[in-house]
Amino acid sequence: MIDLGHLKGRRIAVMGLARSGLTAARALKAAGATLLAWDDGAGGQKAAAEAGIDLTNLHDTDFAGIDALVLSPGIPHTYPTPNPIAAKAKAAGVPIISDIELLRQAQPNATYVGITGTNGKSTTTSLVAHIIAGTGRATQVGGNLGIPALSFEALGADGVYVLEMSSYQLEITPSLGFDAAVLLNITPDHLDRHGGMDGYIAAKKLIFQKGMATGGQVAVIGVDDPHCAKMAQELDAEFPGKVIRISAEGPVSGGIGVENGVLVDDRGGHHHPVTDLRTLPALPGRHNWQNAAAAYALARAVGISHADILDGLRTFPGLAHRQSLVGSIDGVRFINDSKATNADAAAKALACYQPIYWILGGKAKDTGLDGLDSFMPAVAHAFLIGDATDAFADWLSARGVAHTRCGTMEVAVSAAFAKAKEEGREAPVVLLSPACASFDQYPNFEVRGDDFAARVRALSNGGIV
Repeated sequence: MIDLGHLKGRRIAVMGLARSGLTAARALKAAGATLLAWDDGAGGQKAAAEAGIDLTNLHDTDFAGIDALVLSPGIPHTYPTPNPIAAKAKAAGVPIISDIELLRQAQPNATYVGITGTNGKSTTTSLVAHIIAGTGRATQVGGNLGIPALSFEALGADGVYVLEMSSYQLEITPSLGFDAAVLLNITPDHLDRHGGMDGYIAAKKLIFQKGMATGGQVAVIGVDDPHCAKMAQELDAEFPGKVIRISAEGPVSGGIGVENGVLVDDRGGHHHPVTDLRTLPALPGRHNWQNAAAAYALARAVGISHADILDGLRTFPGLAHRQSLVGSIDGVRFINDSKATNADAAAKALACYQPIYWILGGKAKDTGLDGLDSFMPAVAHAFLIGDATDAFADWLSARGVAHTRCGTMEVAVSAAFAKAKEEGREAPVVLLSPACASFDQYPNFEVRGDDFAARVRALSNGGIV
């Protein structure tokens, strides 16, 4: 756990006691801070009691004299409506910060690598950490990836913290200047929390603001969407020589791109082929080509050698719940892409396989299945689960896609396997890529993916290969 001794005696409020909030509360208590911790939910309150954290109802607390409010990123502080505790803090002039802000204050001399974007964050974060750790350099990885920042070890000047950053976290981490950071892409997501698309783009841009203003940061930007391409142009004009453009769609003059599946480094204008990404089984598809280009750029920016990067790319095991192969039964492959919680993420998987027996559904995002029309010829049959069943059935019917309303994962996995065997097509894939959040039936996408894997194992009494 990170030592927050510099906050001894300071009055710090913590709102939200899930993973990151509870870890922050523990670290603050251990440091001797005056802790005021609260969670509106019974689950958070129970977790605090079990951890020996005393609760203070922040709704009844005078915020005068409180030094900071550590706010769980999932709690709104502006749009669509500020949480009452966040509103109280703002009215009292109390800074609203994240647990990652506390990490940065406690470990100012370490190297920080940041990753954000609408999609691909977790794979890129895990890949970068894998590459750096493979060199023997002390590395910790987490943030939005699910590992609370204050649970890290103290690394000091020689260590590297690799942090996946959500737009929510970026808004409440004001002093975090990254040594190298990437914005992979921007497509509409979480718009209610940012007051629309402009607010969402502004939040993503924060990953560069502090580091570039102090002159040390390398900014890596994927330029395959217009929002990021525009941002790269703006930052390049303001900070010449600090922007590295990456693309999965072709070579990039002065940047890093992918040409016919080959990663090409053109930063020095030499068009240097790095490696054939098509030979990397844990990084299938064009979207993973962008992830690999980003990881290469970030690793080079923090001093990792070309040879060590290649070794890391080749040995990367892949990310759990992101196009991970659960196994194969009677020639039918089962792919767990539970982390695809919106249509754009699901598109990345739909582009990689054919024929697809597609399991989808859950708690739909505002954009539904927008943008997936072009992938439907690859879908042999769709199997619907969760709250989105009726809306998605209408969408599929309008496009002539055969589908079955299954309701639950157990029914969907069994039906998809049966249909794939019945139709006898070559190289069939049962793909869980829900294009939805999980919260209607599961606490998170990890549990949903684990359930999928368990249902697959049950099909053959665990005898998958």
